[in-house]
Order: sequence, then structure tokens, then C-alpha cells
Amino acid sequence: MYNSKVINRDIDQNSKKPVKTNSTKVALYCRVSKLDQHPENQEIELKEYSKRHNFEIYKIYIDKISGAKDTRPALNDLMADARKKLFKAVIIWKVDRLGRSVAHMSQVIQEWQNLGIDLIITTLGIDTRTPTGQLILGILSQIAQFERELIRERIILGLERSKKQGKKLGRPKGSKDKNPKGRRKSGYYRRWAKK
Repeated sequence: MYNSKVINRDIDQNSKKPVKTNSTKVALYCRVSKLDQHPENQEIELKEYSKRHNFEIYKIYIDKISGAKDTRPALNDLMADARKKLFKAVIIWKVDRLGRSVAHMSQVIQEWQNLGIDLIITTLGIDTRTPTGQLILGILSQIAQFERELIRERIILGLERSKKQGKKLGRPKGSKDKNPKGRRKSGYYRRWAKK
């Protein structure tokens, strides 16, 4: 996921002993909502940002899952490594990459603060090491939740409008739906038993 030369740059090639540097060890977190989307743009931007600020990249964590979900594989790994204090800061591309729920984002950020881990959001210039960064982050996380609620509201209104217009929602009826008792579950069980 990352170039091993980045990790090994703090080792003197002659003596093979660690060299003291002023760089901060950071974790990079990228997230896209769907499997067919690509996180490479985020990853490139975060690597360049880290290089410009002399940060040592500990690991790059990439999720391909909705930000509305509180549990995500890479985020769970990131949190586990944070609890071990394997890095000093987490760098993300945009605030909505961390999540859309204010409660969940606040919980994650609060845990990082308790562990002494900072959050840096590159596109917004937010750095929680400063009071201004903490204030702006709080405001932006409220806006992210507001945006998600607006999207949800629009979807519900669209579905209601479609129902009023007489459109049928959901999947089309199939031949097995003609049975008044509904579909038999035994077919599903037999199908999985064969595998």
C-alpha cells in the first residue's frame, strides 16, 4: 500500500541503526462509498501532503464502504492501531471521508484526542492541534450531518411522489411470487447447502 522506502528512510544504511528525525508518524485514511469508485486521488493527495510536511507514513487505510456505517474494516484497523499509539496523527482528504454521522465522528475524534492523536484534513486546512482547527471541525461535522439528512429527506419525498403517481416500487414480481404463501425458504437453504 505504501512505498517501503518511506518506512526505511529513518535507518542509516551503513550502521543499520535508526536515525533520529523530526518527522511525525502519520496514518492516512481514504474512503469511497462504492466498490466501483477509486480512492487513488485521495491517496495521491495525502501522500503529497505528507511529503510536503515531512510526515512519515505509518500506513494507508482504505475503505470502500458508505460513510454512514459506523463499522468499516479499514477504520476499525486504524482505530486498533491508534489505541496502540503507532502514529501521532491521522490525515484525511475531506471531513466526509471520516463519516457522515456527527455522533460517530465526534466519538472517533474524541478518542483520538484522548490518545493524543491529531486529525488533519488536507482540503480544508484543518489541524486539530490548533484551537481554530477544533472549532472549524465541529462546525463542518454538523454541516456533513445536515447534508446527509437533506439527501435522506429528498429520497423519501421522491418515493412518496412516485407512490402518489401510481408507480410500483421495489423489484418486479416473478413467477415464484404467484404462490399465495410467498416464496419458500427451503430453496434458499438447499442452494446454500450445495456450496
